[in-house]
Amino acid sequence: MFATYPSLRDRVIIVTGGASGIGEAIVDACAVQRARVAFLDIQDSAAEQLIERLDAAGGTRPVYYHCDLTDIDALQKSVQQILDRFQIVDVLVNNAGNDTRHSIAEVTSEYWDRCIAVNLKHQFFMAQAVIPAMKKARRGSIINMSSIGWAIPSTNMPVYVTAKAAIVGMSRTLAHELGADNIRVNCVMPGAILTERQKRLWFTEAYQAEILASQALKRMILPQEVARLVLFLAADDSSAITNQSYVIDGGWV
Repeated sequence: MFATYPSLRDRVIIVTGGASGIGEAIVDACAVQRARVAFLDIQDSAAEQLIERLDAAGGTRPVYYHCDLTDIDALQKSVQQILDRFQIVDVLVNNAGNDTRHSIAEVTSEYWDRCIAVNLKHQFFMAQAVIPAMKKARRGSIINMSSIGWAIPSTNMPVYVTAKAAIVGMSRTLAHELGADNIRVNCVMPGAILTERQKRLWFTEAYQAEILASQALKRMILPQEVARLVLFLAADDSSAITNQSYVIDGGWV
């Protein structure tokens, strides 16, 4: 049994990249809390399957918006649609990202821009889009997903790691700018999380052995465990917490 957060009941929560991986676990966890969840993604089939599964489980039905977050106009329109529907946004979880591996030599100017757009740029513009509604309500929680990648540091994905480091700095400055409006901004830094994508693309036996050798906890960390940290930062239980970065990596860093 895990914690229930009464303050999240009926709260409006936006989750980006919510159709799979950590985002899926966050949408699931928020629905269990009876929050009103809107999630953005480009994976229509995965989104539909998630909604069907939550319906079958009896959780609050989330609302899906197809949105390419690198298209800032589309992003802003999606947020406006959510505001038209719910009139408020209580929590924003900036989760979407893509950790495709790349070497220093193969990074072109175009690849740099694309990687930054997928992993950093949309987080700022999602926050910008919801801040007016949060200011009007005099409350809000923005949770930005970073990574321990910049702190280890990781190799073979320099632009991704750069973006994830920048998210920590962005979170800190937003926390100070928005604190007077009772809007909290925090950051979550996952380690190697056992998502289906990670298992399919990167988690060889050798890499998993390397992970476990680096962690204090000798087991893999699950997406649901990241989601439970996000729930806490979304809920009023963390009402005095802002400007912080929370590592969830089994003790790697």
